Amino acid sequence: MPIRDIFVTFVVFVCLPFILANPYIGIYVWSWMSYMNPHRLSWGFAFSFPFAYIIALTTLAGMLFSREPKPLPQTRETLLLLALILWMLVTTVFAFHQELAWTQMEKIAKIQLMIFLTLILITTRERLQTLVWVIALSLAFYGVKGGIFTIIHGGIYAVRGPLQSFIGGDNEIGLALIMTIPLLRYLQLTTKSKWIRLGLTAAMILSAIAVIGSQSRGAMLGAAVMGGFLWLKSRNKFFTGSVIAVSAMVILAIMPEQWFERMSTIKTYEQDDSAQGRINAWKMAFNLASDRPLVGGGFETFQWDTFRIYAPDPENVHAAHSIYFQMLGEHGFVGLALFLALGIATWRAGAWIIKTAKRDEDKKWAADLAAMTQVSMVGFASAGAFLGLANFDLYYHMLCLIIISKVILLKEQAQQGQLAPHPVGRNASFKRRVQQVENG
Repeated sequence: MPIRDIFVTFVVFVCLPFILANPYIGIYVWSWMSYMNPHRLSWGFAFSFPFAYIIALTTLAGMLFSREPKPLPQTRETLLLLALILWMLVTTVFAFHQELAWTQMEKIAKIQLMIFLTLILITTRERLQTLVWVIALSLAFYGVKGGIFTIIHGGIYAVRGPLQSFIGGDNEIGLALIMTIPLLRYLQLTTKSKWIRLGLTAAMILSAIAVIGSQSRGAMLGAAVMGGFLWLKSRNKFFTGSVIAVSAMVILAIMPEQWFERMSTIKTYEQDDSAQGRINAWKMAFNLASDRPLVGGGFETFQWDTFRIYAPDPENVHAAHSIYFQMLGEHGFVGLALFLALGIATWRAGAWIIKTAKRDEDKKWAADLAAMTQVSMVGFASAGAFLGLANFDLYYHMLCLIIISKVILLKEQAQQGQLAPHPVGRNASFKRRVQQVENG
């Protein structure tokens, strides 16, 4: 029996009693399984074993027995997320390809269930910090591994994630690492150990090399935008600029000529069949949404029969290759509007956190986390313009980091308002926020 299968199974089943006693641990274990996919690194029975399903059921069972309050944060962002999921359910009812759409809806529902459980169970700074470590290290494993792989082989071979996982392809692993690098920077800012900070610096550089080593053009564009925004948002711009410069020099030194030729096709997209296929898919999505503006075509609508009706070139069938046109084609203008509104609202929540916490030493962690999460969102928004990963669970977990930070700060404000009769405490807006926190 393969040792990797035994190890993963042992770790998961040892964790189950702890999850029953403390259900928030289930969020950590589920995140580890979802992002690192350790079972996909095995070759035996563990490869297809339903670990995530078992972890989710155990987490739900633990919640039933837990006496800890379990309110869902009633924030603007949470309500928008709920509205988006409900709208996806509506569009599935009217989907063109019913069987495919309901299968995808079931998959999305399972992911979003754990997203909402994250909002319910991760209620303190310590729990939130642990979740960031789990997510960042789970994906940094592939960043370090992929960066070393790219250096050793001179960038000839493309970096991939584990087979049959959400990050198995070049686009997917590239996007995941783009969103992970800012989290590594946040952990570096909040870690006191010199050696851990050095290790995180190395992980950031190797992850950046791995993004380029994926040979994904969309990821490369996203990395460039994310890197620039990371520098703007960083507290220590000299250090961040140095890391970016070192990464760029290593990349330029090791990547082969064919990589530069592939990246240069971004400028000559008119002559690139793949780019033309994407543009054809985008036009199909817009024509479809124009015909069905409310519900679009439902999940999995980018099929040959839909292209025959709505695409300029009905024979050139491609996937969406864009989070925006994917949402537009599958869920109509309403779905796209909800998707964008959720991102904008969460961004504004992050801006509020930064403004509230950046000058307070005890709360600076929240400002740093919000700023770095915003950098991850920029990476997702820019790379996502050319990648069809609108349902990537990592993005929604990023939104959770800001929402939870916001709730924690509001609770602290409420406690301060109750302890000290300050004029702000009698402000109507502040009282409404306190009441919202007390109501969950």
